[in-house]
Amino acid sequence: MDTQQISAPSRAPSSGVVHINIRLTDGYTIISNRLSQHRGMSLLAIGLGTHIQSLPAGRRIGIKVLAATFPESEAAIAAGLRELEHHGFLRRTRERVGGGRVATRTESYNHPEAAARRAGPTPVRDRGPVPVREPGPVPVRDRGPVLAPEPEPEPVREPEPEPVREPEPEPVRESEAEPVQEKPAPAPRLVPPPTAPKPPPPALPGPCRPSEALYAAAADLLAGLRRTAPVFVLSEDDVRRLVPGVAAWLERGMRPDAVREVLTDDPPVPLRHPAKLLRHRLTALLPPPLPVAAPVVPLQTCEDCDRAFRSSVPGVCRGCGDARADGAEPLRLSA
Repeated sequence: MDTQQISAPSRAPSSGVVHINIRLTDGYTIISNRLSQHRGMSLLAIGLGTHIQSLPAGRRIGIKVLAATFPESEAAIAAGLRELEHHGFLRRTRERVGGGRVATRTESYNHPEAAARRAGPTPVRDRGPVPVREPGPVPVRDRGPVLAPEPEPEPVREPEPEPVREPEPEPVRESEAEPVQEKPAPAPRLVPPPTAPKPPPPALPGPCRPSEALYAAAADLLAGLRRTAPVFVLSEDDVRRLVPGVAAWLERGMRPDAVREVLTDDPPVPLRHPAKLLRHRLTALLPPPLPVAAPVVPLQTCEDCDRAFRSSVPGVCRGCGDARADGAEPLRLSA
């Protein structure tokens, strides 16, 4: 009875964050929760460490370069880098390069504890010269509670282990005096700004052959809308402006009751501008004109043979007409 139903669908939490995750196939970086959920660092340091771990090897991450890329000041970015160094996610050393110059070498760790265990303890006699730090206060690493003074710190918790590196090309050196990179140009806006000019509304349709009777019928229809739909109360100016549109509908064979039903069907609640709604519907829902019917040719009786044929004028049929043209006697039907 206490067996968990593994196949049962998971229910969304009633409160808190709900993750809508899409499977990523490119453009992503795996970040450890040791960094993203660290309780001892500020959000600025966590975001800075996440950004550094997402960069490719060799990318410059100096204070001036980061300050030119992000809105934070150089002092805030420097404080975030010191937090990352304090908790072991970042290591910066000053090394002498050719020409008597000093460059900064930066190493980023996604798992500081595992990197320290892999490197192993480093004896004091093999440490070599102590790397030169950049100017500024040097944070004290957290070595845990000290019960008694010891002559030397524990080798496992040495804050600056020297990991074994395979031979590789000389890494790109970073100097704080590098020129500031230009900010990328902003992407073009796909949404027009609120101040962009709006296109003019489409013109109200009108009849092809206007007449006084057609305009009078359209005016009567508009003035009587409030009888069946009380919310459609129009002023005299509204009726005068909308008369051509209704006349165009009536000219195209629409009955007045059908026009009234289309114009007043399902209005929004509340209806603030009935004249604007009627203008929109008269323009957007205008029916096409009726097809022109083919003319009907009347039946005629042939004067010679008394047969019926279709023609717009009376006379003889085609056969009798051909006989007259040849000089033959017309064919007459017997009585």
